[in-house]
Amino acid sequence: MQYLWIKTRSVVLVPVFKCLVVMCLVLSIIVFFESFYMNFVILFVKLFRRKPHKVYKWEAMLADVEVGPDNYPMVLIQIPMYNEKEVYQLSIAAVCSLVWPSSRLVVQVVDDSTDPDVREGVDVEIAKWQSQGINIRCERRDNRNGYKAGAMKEALTHTYVKQCDFVAVFDADFQPEPDYLTRTIPFLVHNPEVALVQARWIFVNADKCLMTRMQEMSLNYHFKVEQESGSTRHAFFGFNGTAGVWRISALDAAGGWKSRTTVEDMDLAVRVGLHGWKFVYLNDLTVRNELPSKFKAYRFQQHRWSCGPANLFRKMTMEIIHNKRVSVWKKFYVIYSFFFVRKVAVHFLTFFFYCIVVPTSVFFPEIYIPSWSTIYVPSLITIFHTMATPRSFYLVIFWILFENVMAMHRTKGTWIGLLEGGRVNEWVVTEKLGDALKKKLLPVQRKSCYQRINSKEVMVGVYILGCALYGLIYGHTWLHFYLFLQATAFFVSGFGFVGT
Repeated sequence: MQYLWIKTRSVVLVPVFKCLVVMCLVLSIIVFFESFYMNFVILFVKLFRRKPHKVYKWEAMLADVEVGPDNYPMVLIQIPMYNEKEVYQLSIAAVCSLVWPSSRLVVQVVDDSTDPDVREGVDVEIAKWQSQGINIRCERRDNRNGYKAGAMKEALTHTYVKQCDFVAVFDADFQPEPDYLTRTIPFLVHNPEVALVQARWIFVNADKCLMTRMQEMSLNYHFKVEQESGSTRHAFFGFNGTAGVWRISALDAAGGWKSRTTVEDMDLAVRVGLHGWKFVYLNDLTVRNELPSKFKAYRFQQHRWSCGPANLFRKMTMEIIHNKRVSVWKKFYVIYSFFFVRKVAVHFLTFFFYCIVVPTSVFFPEIYIPSWSTIYVPSLITIFHTMATPRSFYLVIFWILFENVMAMHRTKGTWIGLLEGGRVNEWVVTEKLGDALKKKLLPVQRKSCYQRINSKEVMVGVYILGCALYGLIYGHTWLHFYLFLQATAFFVSGFGFVGT
């Protein structure tokens, strides 16, 4: 048995592990250069003050003396929602308070709610704003086919929509500032090649708990680096599903909303982008919204946000390759940078390398993993990320450990999306609490110890802890210190001590 084990280890396990290490080293280089490139673009933007209003024509909308507000374009605002009992009043009130001629504005609440109390509350809220002269109406369906995409697509078929030139979208927990339309619509009016103007998200509950602080750090990097670099260099980025305003003719030309994946917003953006339209991202225009503060809700959200893009990548790769409307360079950017690196490679690298390969290396001391891949490259990537949220730099260690935990769910979702597994079209609306967290008498739902346990996190934590103990006893490196910390992070998440 000892002879068989030695031969199997030397002939099979060691070569396989070497190949896995090499693969992870290659992914490390790819992810590092992608992050470096995007941050270099942002540095260029800041040094040369390359703001959107300097690249595109922008002039404030003014009422004509003779025709009054009729020279303003007709704007449709959609608020999609599903049983959003805690937040629907916030979004409706914010949208109805936007500065824009009331005769040139249509507010459309796209309500798929099944809860009769929520439906009644939405009707009361709409009636209140109608009594104040706001052109607001509610559109409902008798089914949820296609989820959000199906609801949005059907809502755009109504006769009164045909008079509208642009459509702004705000999810039920989003609260735009009053000047949102006056700052975005001019880009669309004066630049006929622009199809989308996207605002940046900011978070009303970022300080609620440590988990929301971690989310803020990740999402700030997404908006301030990924979105702005894409807008600056390629006039393309992924639509975030909300806080953006579209040219309706561009939507129609690209086929409108489709429900073939759980990221209907990204699907729409890619198809519109492949038609040659340009996108504008406004980093200095912000829209308030809420982060999920419950760990279960965040896990479901991250599954959808990783599974959907991977599935869309699978579905659209050949369509992108055969597209004749955009340049080869833009097609390469969409396939390689936008999809492969950011939606696939980074998840595999984060979980597989730092949570599987590196811990397992304690059993293979003869295989050398260079320090640049475990110290220098991840340190630089971490600095690139945390620069987007300077106030949270002191939390960087917690952020690294938490991101590695969440990478497990993102990697699983990515695999399901690429292989079109059983949960590929699973859609769970992210739970938002709105003002409920501010109330003193918030009902607490007690969970048993068994209900709080997340078995996947616990199992990975046990494995990493075993590797840490082995490294402490038999190893000759300081690796076990990191492994003990990472195992602790998995246990904290696994036993439900994350979030509110």
